[in-house]
Amino acid sequence: MFVRLLVVAVLALGLWALFARDSGASGPEQSYRVRAGDTLWSIAASHLAGDPRKGIWELQQRNHLGGTTITPGQMLRIP
Repeated sequence: MFVRLLVVAVLALGLWALFARDSGASGPEQSYRVRAGDTLWSIAASHLAGDPRKGIWELQQRNHLGGTTITPGQMLRIP
């Protein structure tokens, strides 16, 4: 009995893993062109919900920034 239950559970897990996929709920990726006077803080505050400090960290990680320096005309991907 235990073996049958185990086989059914493994089979169900395998089928779930096979057919599971991204729902696309996050929507298309957004990008932002930096303007003169913009800072990571202002971009994070206006485009990301929550604490701007976390938003700055997410922007740095998503765009592979080594610091907080951004330049006008630079394209940033918004997480």
